[in-house]
Amino acid sequence: MSEAASAADGAATITAPAPDDDSDTSQQVAKAARRGTSRRIRRNRLLQAGVLVGVLTIWWVIAALELVDPLYLPGPGSVLSSFIDANRCLEVDGTTGRTVCGVQNYYLWEHLLASLQRIGVGVALAAVAGIALGFLMSMWEPANTALAPYLNFLRALPPLGYIGLIIVWVGIGDLSKYLLLFLAAFPPIVIATIDGVRGVREDYLAAARSMGAGPPQVARFVVLPGATASIFSGVRLAVGFAWTTVVAAELNNGIPGIGGLAYISGTQLNTSLTIACIIVIGLVAVALDGCIRWLGDQLVPWHGKV
Repeated sequence: MSEAASAADGAATITAPAPDDDSDTSQQVAKAARRGTSRRIRRNRLLQAGVLVGVLTIWWVIAALELVDPLYLPGPGSVLSSFIDANRCLEVDGTTGRTVCGVQNYYLWEHLLASLQRIGVGVALAAVAGIALGFLMSMWEPANTALAPYLNFLRALPPLGYIGLIIVWVGIGDLSKYLLLFLAAFPPIVIATIDGVRGVREDYLAAARSMGAGPPQVARFVVLPGATASIFSGVRLAVGFAWTTVVAAELNNGIPGIGGLAYISGTQLNTSLTIACIIVIGLVAVALDGCIRWLGDQLVPWHGKV
């Protein structure tokens, strides 16, 4: 009986996988998963690049065959030339040597920086006020009852609907632009903060209170970290709304500004420059969204893991 048991133990000892074998298998599985992810990313990038090439080709063919009047749809080459000319100095009078730099006395990148500065100020003010109001409305029900209808009313208003009133109130300077961008970014930040605070799990709050944490400690160490991911989502939406509002904000006295430049070049039938400005606005919007998403992943690494 003991000999049989010993034989069985020996067989088990021989057939049991070594720890190194388990480690090698795990590493191989991880490498295979990484390779699969890399292939999927490359495939997606190739698909996106193929769509871009297809769109540019169709655009070039339409412009080359002049199926649409070049005044209304210039070719990709004309748009690229306008973009380059808007970022350099050109000699406009050979006899006097007079040169003009950029468009409307500013380079295109200076117009872009001016718009980004306005976006930054408007969204920053909206974030400070929106997060504070969101916490108040989520943690004090009378405030939510009193203010929620007006918040939804403001969220539903298009910026062009009240830009004239803002200009009457504060003029056509940068203050009107800051205020318009603030109003565009404010509602999504408030709503996201309310959802984030109310989405904190009750057992986390109960655990903190059971360990003696008071309301300030619960708000700082439990509620705020739990709501940060939602707040970042609200800021991300707010930046998108504010960026789409930049043209409306810069309709009046918007130079320097990429939105103002797009509007003025359109009124002057400089279609190639208008399209160049639109492309720049779109690319910058994608870049801003990616930066905010990356920053949120870095500052809220626990999102989706707890």
